[in-house]
Amino acid sequence: MKPTVYITRKVPDEIIQRIEEHCVILMWEKEDMAVPRDELEKEIQEVDGLFCLLTDSIDHSLLEKAKRLKVISNMAVGYNNIDIEAAKLKGITVTNTPGVLTETTADLTFALLMATARRLIESSRYLSNGEWQTWSPMQLTGQDVYGATIGIIGMGRIGAALLKRAQGFDMKILYHNRSRKLDLEKNFSMTYVELDQLLKESDYVCIMTPYTPDTKNLIGAKELALMKSNAILINTARGGIVNEDALYSALQSGQIWAAGLDVFEEEPVALNHPLLTLPNVVTLPHIGSASIKTRLQMAHLATDNLLLALNNQTPKHVVV
Repeated sequence: MKPTVYITRKVPDEIIQRIEEHCVILMWEKEDMAVPRDELEKEIQEVDGLFCLLTDSIDHSLLEKAKRLKVISNMAVGYNNIDIEAAKLKGITVTNTPGVLTETTADLTFALLMATARRLIESSRYLSNGEWQTWSPMQLTGQDVYGATIGIIGMGRIGAALLKRAQGFDMKILYHNRSRKLDLEKNFSMTYVELDQLLKESDYVCIMTPYTPDTKNLIGAKELALMKSNAILINTARGGIVNEDALYSALQSGQIWAAGLDVFEEEPVALNHPLLTLPNVVTLPHIGSASIKTRLQMAHLATDNLLLALNNQTPKHVVV
């Protein structure tokens, strides 16, 4: 008898076809709306596999309702949406999709850095609102990127991809990580520094670290106060790494120059969120990995993980 799989969002037809060859599929059919909690609680009770997204909260109380769940295949690199300990206690395999989104997310991070530095969104609105009447020497002037100092917090796959892009702009590269990356230091012109020094010296502070209990609110009022007044903070990692109240105060007061954010503590972010009111903030709806090619690769990798686990084989990427 085929195992039963629940998919928490409408996925491309080619993914459905792959899974359908081996499994009975139940699926939340909407693309633009997360599966309601009561629906997920009902469906998880009698399925063998769960194909889910970062937006789905797979917590202890939900897992308690699962009677025969063998695998949770998360279509994301991060997995802070899943109670890993609860899954481990129930013997449920948890998988993720690292690697395939590295270059795409690094592209987006550098694009966000440049858009924020050169005020591209603000300038586009300025034009479309009919405010552009003449050329002026200091009109919509931003910060230079070429030759500036970038500080990268977190030197995993995406951090390492970002430094290659920074090198192309002849940037001075500082980094902070739990451990030094001597192999990268050997091959690239980069310097390991403590976090405080990185914050003090960087023109651009890019957060690339995973979201863990240790990195929750890693950047708060104290850390923001160390940054230069012309510095820009870029976050494409996880919203909870930055204290958003402290960031709003620092941006509003001019303590730092600007911020580019692809992530928020609560997503989707509320339209009345204070950060959305500031002209010196560029905000995006968590699109770090949003290229057609990469999202399909992520979906296929999540499918590989799912099918291998259901076939009692070791998935390609096991969290627990």
